Amino acid sequence: MRRTRHLKKLYKILRKVRSYEEQMARLTDQELARLTDEFRTRLAGGETLDGILPEAFAAICEADRRILGKSPFDVQVLGGIALHQGCLAEMHTGEGKTLMATLPLYLNALTGKLAILVTANEYLACRDAEELGPVYRFMGLTVATGVPTREQEEFGTEEKKAVYASDIVYTTHSALGFDYLMNNLVKNAKERFLREYYYVIVDEADSVLLDGAQTPLVISASPRVQSNLYEVADFFVTTLVEEEDYMLEEGKVWLTEEGIRYAETFFQIDNFYGREHFEINRHVILALRARKLFESGENYMVSREGELLLLDSSTGRTLKGMKLRGGQHQALEVKEGLKPTQESRAVAVITFQNLFRMFPKLAGMSGTMADAAEELRDIYGIKVVVIPPNRPGKRVDLPDRYFPNTKKQVAAAIINALEIHRTGRPVLIVAANIENTEKVHQAFLRKKIPHNVLSASNAYWEAQIVKEAGRQGAVTVATTMAGRGTDIKLGEGVEELGGLAVIGIGRMENVRMERQARGRAGRQGDAGSSQFFVSLQDDVMGENPAYDKYIEGKKRISRRRLQKYIDKAQVMGEESAVLSRKRSVDYDKVIQRQRNLIYATRDKLLEGEELPMEMILEMAERNIKRFLASGGLADMHALNRYILDNISYRLEDEAPDFAPGDRKAIERYLMERVRQGLEEQEKKTGSTGRMNQFMRVAVLSAIDEAWVEQVDYMQQLQSAVSGRATAQRNLLFEYQDDSFASFRSMEGTVYENAMRNILLSDIYVDEKRQLHIVFP
Repeated sequence: MRRTRHLKKLYKILRKVRSYEEQMARLTDQELARLTDEFRTRLAGGETLDGILPEAFAAICEADRRILGKSPFDVQVLGGIALHQGCLAEMHTGEGKTLMATLPLYLNALTGKLAILVTANEYLACRDAEELGPVYRFMGLTVATGVPTREQEEFGTEEKKAVYASDIVYTTHSALGFDYLMNNLVKNAKERFLREYYYVIVDEADSVLLDGAQTPLVISASPRVQSNLYEVADFFVTTLVEEEDYMLEEGKVWLTEEGIRYAETFFQIDNFYGREHFEINRHVILALRARKLFESGENYMVSREGELLLLDSSTGRTLKGMKLRGGQHQALEVKEGLKPTQESRAVAVITFQNLFRMFPKLAGMSGTMADAAEELRDIYGIKVVVIPPNRPGKRVDLPDRYFPNTKKQVAAAIINALEIHRTGRPVLIVAANIENTEKVHQAFLRKKIPHNVLSASNAYWEAQIVKEAGRQGAVTVATTMAGRGTDIKLGEGVEELGGLAVIGIGRMENVRMERQARGRAGRQGDAGSSQFFVSLQDDVMGENPAYDKYIEGKKRISRRRLQKYIDKAQVMGEESAVLSRKRSVDYDKVIQRQRNLIYATRDKLLEGEELPMEMILEMAERNIKRFLASGGLADMHALNRYILDNISYRLEDEAPDFAPGDRKAIERYLMERVRQGLEEQEKKTGSTGRMNQFMRVAVLSAIDEAWVEQVDYMQQLQSAVSGRATAQRNLLFEYQDDSFASFRSMEGTVYENAMRNILLSDIYVDEKRQLHIVFP
């Protein structure tokens, strides 16, 4: 196998690691464990991680051997070096990525900084931490799981503090993301539990960093006033005519100029994109997307209890507790005839793209990343290194079979599966969507073939089923195989029969998913085979009336033309997905800049930064000038109303001594009232220190309240802007422009709420000298 230049460098380091092998084997358990303190001392003395890597890797390899009874192969050490260097390591399924990760995790944990491994689901996080924890503890490190086990309740603040205080943490990508958001919503510094990010390894990296990268993690609270526009918008959308009122192209849908005029007539408004009609615009776009871009059984499903559940496109699993943002979930519920659930405001949001870009050292591992190496480098700035297998592969990848329609495609796949099953070989059928999974399941039931089905199922028992899929005579049906994270080991006698047979039904969204499915067979040099059955009705084909004559059998089509049409559709779909992810990065940068600014300001306030009285007075002066500029000079009634709402609940008995309309005099008068209010509040607190504490809490509360509104608005803005894809409209520019204007407006709101909190709050100090605050 041809080695890349980078791989040659890895082999050079590997030889250094192996040169310490005998030395480590001669050490007693106590001497081996004491090396951890020695390594840390050397690092503190100025040595680098790269410098101690050969010895540290050799030490943890020896610990793996003594505790687990297995020592990493050369290819696992190579992968571990690549992970330490901040690369994405592509390794074939079954090559031992879980054990490989112990090497870079141990090395990077020696710094005293947080080292995290992110897995695909809670089961794997708990399993890996339990299996590998004894190795780390033997070497004197602490290890924790960032998700509760099935027996545990949700973690509280103290439990999370203990988790993230550990040297090594095993968790899931969603748990880590929500913990980041929750850590930045705390009201005082004592409630924070996260340590500074340092090193993370993402398992099934392509599934997380690419396929799931745009999935937003949203913390919702404070219910919005329930909209009554969902039903009417859904009805309106059902009256639209494609290519006349709206356009549908490559996963995007938008109203045409004629459709916009029709909407204005239907809703009796004069400007569909006017700011005053934002809610109508938003609900129409949400309904249009729900009807044209989301498919039941592919993007979501309705449970027996009548709940709309989202589905992970790469694994077929339900996404526990997750809802689409900005009202899209409610639009789908109305489409399905369900009562819309309460729409909540988004309090905090982040995508996986932004979450993992925050780590100074990001690494990942998967069986399929080389095909997306360029995109991963562009978005995350990290390179992909393909690690050779430990043993030469013996899997036979048979040519794809092409069919004009789903009926013939599924029937042929089932016949092929039954023929293989009769030989005793285990069969794994991987379908591109849940609908085909169900068709295969029903066919096997009719033929009384014992089998297991994996689709939107529980990962805790799912992994056990996957593990058993290699035994003789086993038949397993699954909706794609990305992120399953469990090896399929061959049962006794299966190798001689030809190994596991993987049968794919449907062209998948991208080549990586197909490679992931094929990779379930031929683990570690085992025998095996794979073959895909595809048709013109696969999801990647979309809807194209030009194919109807072939699908319905009215006209024959050659295999070569079928292959051309289907493969071209997959390539176009992949290109569209890449563009969509790049566009998402651009959108994310907008909210990321705002989030960084807000979170940095919150951190300073939580850490006790003093607020100079000059700054408070400057905020008050800005508020007053804004009030006067907006018509506050009109009459004494408006002036008194402003004082009661913003400065003091008491008006002076005597009328102020200035002429109506005298702006300078009014400014001086209002600023004097502000100073009086601040003095009164400081007397109540009893000290300058407590006054500063009170002002910090008041400003923090104002920031949080305004930021919740901003986050919620930006989530809705993304949906609304996506519907402006008519000619001459730059969607990113419009999003940036609207969000910037909203952020500037938010700044004014923060100043107003902060001053109102400081001047109008009811505060008192109890007998224990504790400060109590009741905000207005």
